[in-house]
Amino acid sequence: MDSIKGYVEHIVFRNDENGYTVLNLKNEEGEVTCVGSFHYIEEGELLSLTGEYTTHRLYGVQFKVESSEVCEPEDLVSIEKYLGSGAIKGIGAALAGKIVQKFREDTFRIIEEEPERLAEIKGISERKAREISAQVEEKRDMRQAMIYLQKYGISTTLAAKIYQHYGQNVYRVIEENPYQLADHVSGVGFKIADEIASKVGIHADSDYRIRSGIFYTLLQSVNEGHVYLKQEPLLRRTSELLGVEIQNIEKYLMDLAIEKKIVLKKEDGDMRVYSSHYYYMEMNVAKMLHDLSVEYRTEGEGIEHQLLTIEKESELFLDERQRTAVFEAVRHGFMVLTGGPGTGKTTTINAMIRFFESDGMDILLAAPTGRAAKRMTEATGYEAQTIHRLLEVNGNPEDDTVNGFQRNEENPLEADVIIIDEVSMVDLPLMSALLKAVLPGTRLVLVGDCNQLPSVGPGSVLRDIINSKSFPVVMLSKIFRQAEESDIVVNAHKINRGEEVMLDNKSKDFFFLKRQDVNVIISVLITLIKNKLPKYVGATSYDIQVLTPMRKGLLGVERLNSILQEYLNPPEQGKTEKEFGDHLFREGDKVMQIKNNYQLEWEITTKYGMSIDKGMGIFNGDMGIIKEINTYEETIIVEYDEQRKVKYPYALLDELELAYAITIHKSQGSEYPAVVIPLLQGPRQLYHRNLLYTAVTRARRCVTLVGSDHVFQDMIRNTNEHGRNTSLAKRIQELQ
Repeated sequence: MDSIKGYVEHIVFRNDENGYTVLNLKNEEGEVTCVGSFHYIEEGELLSLTGEYTTHRLYGVQFKVESSEVCEPEDLVSIEKYLGSGAIKGIGAALAGKIVQKFREDTFRIIEEEPERLAEIKGISERKAREISAQVEEKRDMRQAMIYLQKYGISTTLAAKIYQHYGQNVYRVIEENPYQLADHVSGVGFKIADEIASKVGIHADSDYRIRSGIFYTLLQSVNEGHVYLKQEPLLRRTSELLGVEIQNIEKYLMDLAIEKKIVLKKEDGDMRVYSSHYYYMEMNVAKMLHDLSVEYRTEGEGIEHQLLTIEKESELFLDERQRTAVFEAVRHGFMVLTGGPGTGKTTTINAMIRFFESDGMDILLAAPTGRAAKRMTEATGYEAQTIHRLLEVNGNPEDDTVNGFQRNEENPLEADVIIIDEVSMVDLPLMSALLKAVLPGTRLVLVGDCNQLPSVGPGSVLRDIINSKSFPVVMLSKIFRQAEESDIVVNAHKINRGEEVMLDNKSKDFFFLKRQDVNVIISVLITLIKNKLPKYVGATSYDIQVLTPMRKGLLGVERLNSILQEYLNPPEQGKTEKEFGDHLFREGDKVMQIKNNYQLEWEITTKYGMSIDKGMGIFNGDMGIIKEINTYEETIIVEYDEQRKVKYPYALLDELELAYAITIHKSQGSEYPAVVIPLLQGPRQLYHRNLLYTAVTRARRCVTLVGSDHVFQDMIRNTNEHGRNTSLAKRIQELQ
C-alpha cells in the first residue's frame, strides 16, 4: 500500500451520490490522477491518501485511493493555494498571496483567533475579515457534519443539502427526530429517514415514525394514480409498511391535519384522507374550469351558415355530432370532444380551427407528448407543441420552490382558442399548470378518448370532467367509411363494447398468431420485427414497437429488452457500450426517458454542428436513439424526436431504460406504424379491457398479437379496471 500527500489541483469528475471522484493531486514530485470515493472535498485542499498505483488502458497511470484524510495546509505554498482556490468566497489568488505573505505560517491561527487583523491588508475591510473567518470555521463544521451524516449511509449530495438546511442543528435533528428530513430536505424520503432512525435507535412504534409513515403511504398512493385514500386502507398499508400495529390512527391523522399536511373529508360514508397538496389542487382545477365555462351569445343561423361555407371551401364533410361539437366550441368557453379511433375527432378539430381562423382568432394547439403533438401537426397542418413546451418549462413544476413554467396566472398564454389533444394522458398536476396559464375569456377545447387508460400520473382528469356532467361534452361514436376499412379501428371498437373479435387472420392489418410457449413467442417477435413487418408497413425495425402488459415476468419489459437488444442491436467492433447497474447501453440502442427532468437541456443542430434551437426538459415516455457514448467525458448522447439531442452524464443514466419493448401504459399518446403485443396469462387486475383497447389503438397500419387467444378473449370480458380514488367530478359539482 502506497501513501501520497498533496493538494487538490483540479476535480475532473465527481459523482455526488456516492462520492466517487477523479482528481489531480499536486505535490513536489509533480501531478498524479487519483480515483476513489471521498467525503466532501474542494479544490485547494491538502489530502493524505493511501492506495496503490494502477494503469488504466485509456488514461494511463492513476492512484487508486483506499482511504483519505483532509489535512490542514502545512507549507506556505499549500496555504496560499487553498485560500486562493475559491473555497473561501471573496479570496482570489492575488489576495491569498497577500494574506500568506503577511502572516506566513500563522495564517490560519490569525483567521480563526484574530480575524480583525486581516483588515491590516489592503482590500480587506473589517466586515470582510469577519466573513472570511466565519467561512473557514463553517468549512470545518461542514466537513465534520458531512462525515457524521455519511456514517448513516447518506450520500455527499444529500449530506450537503441537509447541512445547508439545518447547519449545526443537524446533530440534534438526527438524534431526536430524523423523520423531519423527509419534510424539509428534497431528496430525503421516508425510507432514508427510517434507516437513519433505526441506526440512531429510535423505536419502531414512536409517534414520529407512525406519523411519517402515514404521510409517506399517502404520497406513495399518488404513484398509483390516487388523489386520496380511505382511512381503513391507509391504516392497513401503513401498518404493513412499518411492521407495527397502529392503535388510535385518528390521533395521528388529527396531528397531521393540524400540521396542515393532510385534509380529512367525510364523503359517501367514508373518511377520505388527502395530502393537502392534491386536495387543493383538485379544488383549484374545478374552480378554474368553472371560470372558463362561459356562454357566448351567438346566433345559431350565423354559425350554421359560416360552418357550411367552411365545409364547402375546405372539403370537410361533417355529420350531425361533429357539427354539434363545432357549435359547442363556438358557443362555450370550455368544452370536451371525445370518441374512439376513426370517429372523426381530427376532422372536427380541423373544422373548429378553420371556423375560429375565419373569425380572426389566434389558435394554439398542444398535446401531452412529442409524438402526439407531431401527429396533431400532420393532421391539421398547424403547428402543435407539447403542453410542457407550450407552457415554457422553467425548472421543476413538482418543486414548489421554483416556478415550474414561465406561462402561468401572471404570464398567461396569448391566444383566443386553445385545443389540447390526447387529454386522457393529462394528469392532475399538468392540467392544473395548463389552466393557470389560460385566462377566462379564452376558449379551451379538450379532446381525447375517455376509454383509454388513465394518465400515468395522479388523477383521472378527462373522465372526471365528463362524469361531472357540468360542461358541454360531445361524444363521437360513428365510425366513418374510410376507418371502417381498417380492422384495427373496427376491432378496437368491438373490444371497447365487449364484443367478440374474429381471429381468423383474414385481415390486412390485424393478426393473431396463436402460440403457447414463451420462447416460441419471443422467437416470433424477433422474426416479425427484423424481417416481416418492416417491409409490410414500410418502416424500420426501430419504428415497430413491442407493447407488453407487464414490467416483470417472462414476457415483461425487462426481460424482452435484454433479448431484443441482442438481436436488433448486437455488439459490434466500434460500438461503444456502458454498463449501468442492471442495464447495458449500447450505441444505436432505442431508449426511453422514465421520469420528468425539467433541467435537462436539448439542442437541435445542423449536420455541421451549428445550433438551430435549444430548450429545457425531457419527459417521462420520450423515446430516442443513443447516438454516442463518450467514455472520456462519461456522457451518453440521445437523439429524440425532431432531432433534439441531449447529453446525459453517467450519473443520470438511471433516468433511461431500453425501449425495444415498453409497457402499454407507457405507450399512451403515441402511435407507431406497427405494434406487436405478446399475450400470455397474467394478473386479472391488470389484464383488462381498457389495457387491450389502448394497446390496439396505438397502431397505425398493423397490429400483431402473439400468444394465447383465450387470454385475449378473457381481457375483452374483464371490465375490472383498477379504480382510482379521485374526486375532481365532485369538486366540480360542488361549484354549481
